[in-house]
Amino acid sequence: MTRLERFYRIHGLLRSARQPVPMRRFTEELGVTRNTITRDFEYLRDFFGAPISYDRDRNGHFYDPDAPEFELPGFWMNASELYALLACEHLLETVQPGLMAQRLAPIRQRIQKLLGDANEHDTRLGQKIRLLPVLQRPIDNPIFFGVADATLANTCLRFRYRARSHDGASDRTVHPQRLLHYRHNWYLLAYCEQAGELRLFSLDRIDTPQAADRSCRQIASESLDAFIGDSFGLFTGTPSRWAELRFSPHAARWVADELWHPDQQGEWRDDCFHLKVPYSDPTELIMEVLRHGPDVEVLGPRELRELVQQRLERALTGYVGK
Repeated sequence: MTRLERFYRIHGLLRSARQPVPMRRFTEELGVTRNTITRDFEYLRDFFGAPISYDRDRNGHFYDPDAPEFELPGFWMNASELYALLACEHLLETVQPGLMAQRLAPIRQRIQKLLGDANEHDTRLGQKIRLLPVLQRPIDNPIFFGVADATLANTCLRFRYRARSHDGASDRTVHPQRLLHYRHNWYLLAYCEQAGELRLFSLDRIDTPQAADRSCRQIASESLDAFIGDSFGLFTGTPSRWAELRFSPHAARWVADELWHPDQQGEWRDDCFHLKVPYSDPTELIMEVLRHGPDVEVLGPRELRELVQQRLERALTGYVGK
């Protein structure tokens, strides 16, 4: 029984009793010690304002009849839901340390108090639920919060951006639309005034973000969804081609159950799995294909097959003759 459940049992006993309830009845019906019940009484008084009084002559507790009628709040989470909330908070902190720590600390403390004795196995949540971020690029919290605050407040944002595609940096003024967490890294989807269109910005390449004193332009959700979801991966654009991939029986055991794209098409042919995905920019798709090495073959289109072949040949030259 969680502390939460005890509160309701205590409330029921006090509300229905015609005379003060002895401590022995609480301990027997709830299966806890006298000290535990005493702590519950104190919490109910201090946190919820329960008018619990003690009658020394009859050695029992009761609700003060002169106090306003008392009821516990009607909405509660059960123990499983409270554990789930704690787990979500832990997962958020793993994804971006400091993201919710200060904001959720008071709530976390209250949840742990409500769980009470049932919380003994939850004292080391980080050891029971663990995220292992792979290839995560660290972001300083001031940068993350500066971008996140502007996104949530619908205000324009100025920053210095160092794109990986070329050397040098440029000053940008953008209209933030969404924050995306993709493959363990954060991206800002925003309308860029310099480019005159939607762009994705990797947060680890943003310097000195500053909110501008004006509201940002709002892009329709349908347009944002289309920009993000039409093609394979984050190298977006209107899909113009379909890649057809054939996976060996070994790789097919995993790939057949994976979602590469919402519109993908897959089928088994003999012992191999054939997968078709739409794409525009092939950059990330090539990276994903190369990850499977000899267990995948690009069947089409021809230009994608040649690009993958060229990458494999260049990789091989580093080993030939050594």
